[in-house]
Amino acid sequence: MTLIGIHTIYKSEEGKREILNHYEAYLLLTEIQFERIYVETRFGKTHVLVTGPTEGKPLFILQGGNCINPMTLTWFTPLLKEYRVYAPDTVGHPGYSAETRVSAKDESFGSWISDLMDHFNIPKCACIGPSYGGGIILRLAAFMPQKINCSVLMSPSGLSLGSTIDMIQKILIPMLLFNWNASPNQLQKIADVMSLKSMKEIDKEIIGGIFKHVKLEQNMPKLTEKKELVNYSAPTLVLAGTQDIFFPSDKVIKKAAQIISNATMITYEMGHFPAEERLLKVNKDIQAFLAVNY
Repeated sequence: MTLIGIHTIYKSEEGKREILNHYEAYLLLTEIQFERIYVETRFGKTHVLVTGPTEGKPLFILQGGNCINPMTLTWFTPLLKEYRVYAPDTVGHPGYSAETRVSAKDESFGSWISDLMDHFNIPKCACIGPSYGGGIILRLAAFMPQKINCSVLMSPSGLSLGSTIDMIQKILIPMLLFNWNASPNQLQKIADVMSLKSMKEIDKEIIGGIFKHVKLEQNMPKLTEKKELVNYSAPTLVLAGTQDIFFPSDKVIKKAAQIISNATMITYEMGHFPAEERLLKVNKDIQAFLAVNY
């Protein structure tokens, strides 16, 4: 097995090809036509999936961390037909963008989004971010709030964290065992915890591939402070799962209420990965929010 450059996020060329093959297969499953545009940013080349009516209002959707863009983008399929959607592969994460690790503690990710918006001549727009993508939106809100019309933070990082002990016992230890012996049982345990036993087989397979082939991004976005959002007043919808092991709703909603001045909060009985039937309600709630605020 040939190891690739020291600055890569992948453990091998073969592993990188496997992850990108998953990416292409997932795109085919969506049966949606995407333009694929590469944009030069100060953090390297960024691959952007663009779809939706050209006359539609622009909507940035930012992927979850340590996964592939199509996996979390498809959570919002109803929106792809209504808005002009721009969905970048996050730099430093699996996908076709530069493998540059970018700090989620400072203004870097805000600058990255700003570069992308400038390329597409979008002065400001609505933004949606699940998980790590929610943390990126909070970095944009902290440093460039004028770029956001309104935002949706779904099971977001950047607000509050779940129990470290639970994450070690239910995610980290099974992941280490899976990486050691490729046990399907260990991967199933992780999938069940992340999704309340509702994860699609394709998603489970991809997560297993990422555990195996990718040097995971281990640094979560900075937990946002109230003083950072003093100039951010855009309407914000915070969606959180009661059984989310990473970002549980009780902690996320409490923190959002403390630091986001114009927030609406909704909780669901779901894990970090929502079940298909739960996504129907999630998308209806997002559509209703955007109809009023965008």
